Amino acid sequence: MKTVSLKIDDIIFGETEEILSIVQKPRNRYINEALTYYNRMNKREIIKRELARESDLVKDNSISVLKEFEGIEYDGSSI
Repeated sequence: MKTVSLKIDDIIFGETEEILSIVQKPRNRYINEALTYYNRMNKREIIKRELARESDLVKDNSISVLKEFEGIEYDGSSI
């Protein structure tokens, strides 16, 4: 486990302390859970951007393949 020193805005610290007194959770645990949540959220956003970029890269090729499939005659027999 790593020790980190950080500065927190007074308003955020006050809100956090109020919530901690209600949920009866140690500050350290609360901050760790918040960072875990924030990391997950940002990882999802990173993946979303990567998928959008990769999808854009293959878009023209995908449209070309779809047009080729549209031109194939279907005789009703199973493949």
